[in-house]
Amino acid sequence: MYDKIFPPKKIMLPGGKIVLEKRTRMPLIILVLITATILSVNITEFNLHKLITRIGKFFGILGDMIPPEWSYLSSLWPALVATLQMSLLGSMIGALLALPFAILASANIIRSRTIVTIFRVILSLLRTLPTLVTALIATFVFGLGPTAGVVAILLFTLSYVGKLLYEQIENADMRPFEAMESIGMTRLQAFRYAIMPQVLPGYLSTSLFCFEGNVRYAAILGYVGAGGVGLLINENIGWRDYPNVGMIILALVVVVYLIEMVSEHFRKKLI
Repeated sequence: MYDKIFPPKKIMLPGGKIVLEKRTRMPLIILVLITATILSVNITEFNLHKLITRIGKFFGILGDMIPPEWSYLSSLWPALVATLQMSLLGSMIGALLALPFAILASANIIRSRTIVTIFRVILSLLRTLPTLVTALIATFVFGLGPTAGVVAILLFTLSYVGKLLYEQIENADMRPFEAMESIGMTRLQAFRYAIMPQVLPGYLSTSLFCFEGNVRYAAILGYVGAGGVGLLINENIGWRDYPNVGMIILALVVVVYLIEMVSEHFRKKLI
């Protein structure tokens, strides 16, 4: 059917031989994308008219946030510090736990396929859980407060850094590792001196990048009772106190920007 609708083009070579040009799949890809878009619009009941007519209210709320309520900054600091503490602690513990998980998920280090499969499945399952859902579950286990947020960030960091790290380990040069094993070192010792120096810069860079994102994630964890500035955002939006919301968002933007600048500086040093 595809050949009949989009027949291949014939090309004559200098010797008189006729060959068929490789057909492009672009028309088929475009057709699939259009079909998927139409189905998505019908399933989600997306209303373009409502989007166009009500988008002004969104900008109206943004306008109400300007200027921000500067006096609210003194009340904001404790929650902002708690958000940073949640992000830093969860990122550090998660990145540290990611190292043994990544080793146990690396097929070139661990001989047992069962162990490798188990730890890869664990990392995959953790990645499929949204941070908000993890935080919601954590609030039922650990109660309301920053502890639940730390656990949610920890699990996300573990899954994210662990996945990228075990891929880096499997792509590392194994010749130094095998040489060290041949002179009597254990696999753990050989990993420490042969593989770890190769993956350490990428591991630290990934951990720093994950920390940047965790600051943003931690800002909304308060919606499920995990503490931080998310709780203040939820309260002030509920009370329609938009100048206070503007102050919270401004503080978050400044803090995240500063963290990204510092993190980028250190990541460049690691490359």
